[in-house]
Amino acid sequence: MSNPRIRARLWVDACLAACRSRGVMAAVLASGDPDSGSVLIKWRPPGGQGAVLTRMPGPDGERIWVRATGPENAAEQTCDEYWKRQRARDPDIWVLEIESDELWHPLDEPLEESQQTPSEAESLFRQTGR
Repeated sequence: MSNPRIRARLWVDACLAACRSRGVMAAVLASGDPDSGSVLIKWRPPGGQGAVLTRMPGPDGERIWVRATGPENAAEQTCDEYWKRQRARDPDIWVLEIESDELWHPLDEPLEESQQTPSEAESLFRQTGR
């Protein structure tokens, strides 16, 4: 039996509240279906090279967040083009933008292991090499 799914609008609101509580700027770039829409997270650091994250099934069947725009940081234009293409295919998708120096998940949901960093307890989606 699968885990119950949280309504998309509630999940997005929880992410926004978590960002506000940490002093991190976040905004909804596109609103999707309030009940069952999927969510993309666009991470935008000050340097402009970021990523778009999407949820996928992990090796153990649990859902994890992966970089949909590839393993390396991508230009903001590339990130915007990616999420806009996804929205054109599925208008139910939500897009949440997080502006932060570090790549992290507001609700501490898991990221693909190859992308996790040693400081995971402090910040799940930490940007390495800076």
